[in-house]
Amino acid sequence: MTAKAKPASGPITPEDAIDPSKALVPSVQRVNEMRVKAGFWPKLGRVASRIPFANQVVSVYYAARDPETPMAAKGIMLGALAYFVMPIDAIPDVLAGIGFTDDAAVITAVIATLGANVKKRHRELAEKALEKLR
Repeated sequence: MTAKAKPASGPITPEDAIDPSKALVPSVQRVNEMRVKAGFWPKLGRVASRIPFANQVVSVYYAARDPETPMAAKGIMLGALAYFVMPIDAIPDVLAGIGFTDDAAVITAVIATLGANVKKRHRELAEKALEKLR
């Protein structure tokens, strides 16, 4: 498997978003970090009320920004968050009812594999942030 990322303009699959051979490449991590930094809060503000997994997404966001989170975990978390932010993915978010199922699958996979890195403090910060958005 190569460490080459797909172009930003083309869709990536949920597997691509959290594939360590891609998500942990330093240049890909930088791009993912920039995507998340620029697009996370604006997108969350638009969709938080429509997605039942908003708390998990925000918890992963805070875990990825935590200096105590291991770098490898951060890389995969940023890949998942970048996938959430990107308007073009496996199932376009504009499709009513199913548009966020792929995003939910990616976040669920990250929590299933890296859940020990999502601490109680990250979940509490997520709750507070979501209360402010509502």
